[in-house]
This record gives sequence, C-alpha cells and structure tokens, in this order.
Amino acid sequence: MKTIQSVAGPIDVASLGKTLIHEHFLFGYPGWEGDASVAGQFDYKACIQAGLQMAEKVKAHGVKTIVDATPNDMGRNPTLLKEIAEKSGLNIICASGYYSEAEGASPYFKAWSKFGDGVKQIYDVFKKETTEGIGATRIKSGVLKLASSKGIITDYERMFFKAAALVSQEEGIPIVTHTEEGTQGLEQTDLLLSAGVDPKRIMIGHICGSTNMEYLLSILEKGVYIGFDRFGIEGIAGTPKDSRREACLIGLLGMGYTSQIMISHDWVNYWLGRQGVSAIISIVMPNWKPTHLFEDVLPILEKAGVKADQVESMLNENPRRFFAGS
Repeated sequence: MKTIQSVAGPIDVASLGKTLIHEHFLFGYPGWEGDASVAGQFDYKACIQAGLQMAEKVKAHGVKTIVDATPNDMGRNPTLLKEIAEKSGLNIICASGYYSEAEGASPYFKAWSKFGDGVKQIYDVFKKETTEGIGATRIKSGVLKLASSKGIITDYERMFFKAAALVSQEEGIPIVTHTEEGTQGLEQTDLLLSAGVDPKRIMIGHICGSTNMEYLLSILEKGVYIGFDRFGIEGIAGTPKDSRREACLIGLLGMGYTSQIMISHDWVNYWLGRQGVSAIISIVMPNWKPTHLFEDVLPILEKAGVKADQVESMLNENPRRFFAGS
C-alpha cells in the first residue's frame, strides 16, 4: 500500500478520489502582516469557516482531495488546513516551497545564501518538512512547490529547483510548479529532469497560460504532467480566456495526452491582509470559483466530445498516479 502525507496524517494513495490539484484555502503576498494597522489582524475563525464552506461546495461535486499549493512565504498555515480537513472530511495535502523571486519573500534566502550554500539551506527545509513535519506542528508536506518568473528562471529560483530535485529523489515527493503566464515550462521541465527527477513526479503548473500548441506539446513529449489549473482566471496578468484554454485542452485530449493532464482553478478562498479583494474579483472574474470546472467547463468539454473516462483520468487517475509515482 502506497501512502502519502495529508495534513491529517498519512493516507492510502488509492483513497485520493476526485482531486483538485492546485488550489489555495488562504494566500497572502509578502507584506500583508505589516498592514495589520489598516487591514486588521488575521481572523482565524473566519478563515476556518470560509474553508469549511469551500469544502462543502466541492464535496457536493464529488471532490475528495485538494492539494493546497500555497508556498511557505505566501501565508501557508498547516494547522488551519488540518482543522479544515478534520472538520470537513476532505483530504488536504499541503506544500513545501517558495514563490518566485519577484513576488515572493526572496530577501530571506538571498541574504542567507551569501553566508553559506543556499541550495543546502533550502534542502534542509524541504527535507525536514516532508519527513519530520512543519515547525512544531508535526504536520508533513506531501508535495513540493516551485515557481519561476515571467520569461526567466532566476538564479535565486534555481536554488529551489535544485533543492527540490534532491528531496524528490530521496523521498519520492512529487513536485508542482508555478509558471508565470505559462512561460518557462519547458525550461522548468529540463531543469528538473537534468537534476534527476522522475518525470512521473513532475507537474508543470499554470501551463494553460500559454495557448501555443507546439510549446505545450514540447513539454508533454518529455513525459511530465501539465496543469490546466487556472480555469476561471481570465483577462488579467496575461491570462487567456477560458474558451482558449478549453480549445487547447480539447485538442491535447484528442491527440492522446489524457494521461498527462490534471485540471484545477488556482482558486484563493481567503486573502490575507486587507479584505474586499474577493468582492472585486467576483466582478472582474465572475467564473473564478472552486466549482467552476464542474458547473461550467466540464459540460463544454462534454459537448465537444470529451469522454467521461478522460475526465475521470484528469481528476482521479492522474492525481493518483502522480502521487504514487507510477
């Protein structure tokens, strides 16, 4: 029996069921904590309540597991995730990782790396969090999260890729990535493969930010998974419309790549810092919600001829194989 780490403890990989591979129960850009004078203190109870409401919404569509891909420097809270998981009955897998140099908390390891081996320092974090637990919580991460900038993987970001590659090989931990506007997906793939990571343990995320089929195929041909995992995010920060994502996805499924694709929303359920963001987003991007796939996208795919077993693969079978490394 292959087990993987959820925030509530080890679970049988066969029990994952329908899985959303990249979501966020909470998320905050670095600096949110310093805004407490205006934004107010973090409302833990409100975040729990919002998380339980989200859990019930997705469970109504048969979802059993959510991968919370929030990096360490963007507000990750394993204790909160565990409480949501235990109260809702949802499997939640949390990540160890850091965001891109431009948008994450890069000064910390940029400074420390001047006084030692940055890759080793980051490796120590990833290793401890996946094998012993996160801080004093003893909650273990079940996935590694990496990110790169638009059009470049910086030297800073490469430290994390190298550290994650080592831990993935030693512990069998899968890796999910963040690509900015879908760029650098091929470079991420080559960097991880050249470092020895099993392609079955790699998912290149947010690749649906690109609608260049030649580019998408060049990544798939390497044998890795890709994430069409930003459904509902449309028209901001260079993101394409869902209709273009759907067209690309339908094309790739028709070309025989069903077994390498996973789908999700990259939904943020609770924003850390100043509130009111969700209300603005609901106007600017009304389709961005954790049930959008089931209510809107999958019916469109079905009408286009996508088979039920292909949907089953993207939501059930592929996540199971990704975590099993099979």
